[in-house]
Amino acid sequence: MHLALLVSGGKPAHLRPGDLPDTGALDGVIITGGHDVEPVLYKAAAEIKGKYDPERDAFEAGIIDQALQHRIPLLGICRGAQLLNVQLGGSLIQDLRKHRKLTSNRRTLLPLKTLRLEPGSRLAALLGKATLKINSLHKQSIDRLGTGLRVSGRDLDDIVQAVEHPDRDFLFGVQWHPEFLAYLPRQRRLFRDLVSAAREYAGRRGRET
Repeated sequence: MHLALLVSGGKPAHLRPGDLPDTGALDGVIITGGHDVEPVLYKAAAEIKGKYDPERDAFEAGIIDQALQHRIPLLGICRGAQLLNVQLGGSLIQDLRKHRKLTSNRRTLLPLKTLRLEPGSRLAALLGKATLKINSLHKQSIDRLGTGLRVSGRDLDDIVQAVEHPDRDFLFGVQWHPEFLAYLPRQRRLFRDLVSAAREYAGRRGRET
């Protein structure tokens, strides 16, 4: 992740539970992948034996809330996209295996799965293509959409792979891991545009103070 941001001109800082971040000093946020989001956060019972990290859930949920409140550019990756959706009132599919017909349940860092971008979406404009090859490490996905979000990409089984907020300068959630595909120019665009949005946000904040 650090390398993808560095080559895009960013200055990454890694925050973890226990830190006391000054969210007023953040110009952009990435919520990364990891353990499953605890179902209690979207008022559901556990359907599988998941790996949960309540401390991380609470920490990152707070960061997301601050980013939403202050309109800080935000990119959610895999679990991060799911937690973003949950914080906006959405829910998750806890076990994708029974939803897959045309796609494999195999997890892979390689870009072997097909992403179909929604025509007219901001993500389609950003990535500049109707279909892309992506990797896949997730076993859960977005189900009911959070308030204000819209689907911007699905896979061949119609499973949500990307969401965006059309009324925000930069607010995307993607189910794949673009940081492992940063050797591909189109995947780097996500980080490049996040850094650009962060600079614009920092400039606006500086003018307001």
